[in-house]
Amino acid sequence: MSEAAPMTLEELRTLADAIRTEVRKAIVGQDQMIDHLLVAMVSQGHVLLEGPPGTAKTFLAQSFATALGLDFGRIQFTPDLLPGDILGSNLFNFQTSQFTLTRGPIFCELLLADEINRTPPKTQAALLEAMQERRVTLDGETHPLAQRFMVVATQNPIENQGVYPLPEAQLDRFLFKLLVPYPAEEEEAAIVSRYGPHQGPPRPAELGVTAVADQAKLAAAGKVAESVTAAQEIIDYVVRLVRATREHADLVVGASPRAAVLLAHAARARAALDGRAYVIPDDVKALAISVLRHRLTLSPAAEIEGRDIEALVAELVEATEAPR
Repeated sequence: MSEAAPMTLEELRTLADAIRTEVRKAIVGQDQMIDHLLVAMVSQGHVLLEGPPGTAKTFLAQSFATALGLDFGRIQFTPDLLPGDILGSNLFNFQTSQFTLTRGPIFCELLLADEINRTPPKTQAALLEAMQERRVTLDGETHPLAQRFMVVATQNPIENQGVYPLPEAQLDRFLFKLLVPYPAEEEEAAIVSRYGPHQGPPRPAELGVTAVADQAKLAAAGKVAESVTAAQEIIDYVVRLVRATREHADLVVGASPRAAVLLAHAARARAALDGRAYVIPDDVKALAISVLRHRLTLSPAAEIEGRDIEALVAELVEATEAPR
């Protein structure tokens, strides 16, 4: 990877605007999803997209990877998928009498794990080390992945047959869980107008999406985010908010200290992308639901009452005193 000169906050903000512009050439609406993907990339987090079929989850990931100039890999998760189909395997070469590594699709820079909940937990677990350590271990040998390796996974919330709910350990590896909604009426009309003439689904490049970043620029962007100041009052606010999830009567499982660390880290990235050298409470509030919704478990009584995780987190954010 080529070295990039240190990046300023203003340069990062300009780069983020350029990335948004490129992605919007292919994606209509979904501005909040694009912003969260940018925060996740800068803060080296992974994203789980949940939404009904046909809401451009896969196309969003493809367009995002194209705009960032990343090596894109895709795995279509199915019930018969094996860990070796993701990671690769060591095959014996009879000509050299040695084992050689045949790399799986996980050896890329941005991996789309499409319909991740359609494969059994044993295969899902093949991603755990990759997502946490950015490396994979095959036959006792460790192989590094890309420095800023990122997973964007998708799942369909409608079907409940032939799916395997993600275990808590897997969910906890994702920085964000984003709910992809149906588009507004005017957005849907724009989608039909834009894509109606195409025979089959177009590729991002065919819609004019070009790379405006690379790994060096993204690494420099990450350095900028790390330099953003989070005052002790902000850190205390994040901790109070996360600890409140463990004390709420409607929750049997609250968020872990890892959630607090990730929320603070993502807030720094959001501040940097906004051109600020410091975190404000609004950064934390804007990301709290996306960071916490998949880490909380409602009590049976709260489920019977029809309580909603998103509304509950919003209540906690409102009730937790924020610094001025």
